Amino acid sequence: MDRENLIRELCLKIDELSVKIEKLNLSEYLELFRNPRRLLYLNFLAGVARGFGMAVGFTLLGALALYILQRVVILNLPLIGDFIAELVRIVQDELSVK
Repeated sequence: MDRENLIRELCLKIDELSVKIEKLNLSEYLELFRNPRRLLYLNFLAGVARGFGMAVGFTLLGALALYILQRVVILNLPLIGDFIAELVRIVQDELSVK
């Protein structure tokens, strides 16, 4: 009887392990390593997407920073206003040249 329970528990554990491995998509992961071209292609696409995301994010943050700096200049704060006004003029000159 004890041996039967042990075998039953072992079968249950094997079934649980099988379900967990299936959830991990381990077979697809291993298949990816068997095909180096697909792995390189997917990594290339991930790099392009990451680079594009960084470029867009940096552009938006830069635009937001310039907008905030222009608003601070409008407030005409004594020391900060002159410094920021000069920075904004330099950026606008560089943008108009190109």
